[in-house]
Amino acid sequence: MSTNPPKGDGHRNGAVRQRSQTQTPSGNWVKRDTNNGQFMDMKTSDKTPFKGVRKERK
Repeated sequence: MSTNPPKGDGHRNGAVRQRSQTQTPSGNWVKRDTNNGQFMDMKTSDKTPFKGVRKERK
């Protein structure tokens, strides 16, 4: 697995591949696998989108 120096600074270079995200009616963001369309993860800690994951069109 490659790293994006400097190590440990909390950011990545480039987008997350084969993932997209959409917002639920409650305002939470859900991450989806673009290969099979299954939902993978929901962000419930706050109402901000996942970092580096593309957003789906409505």
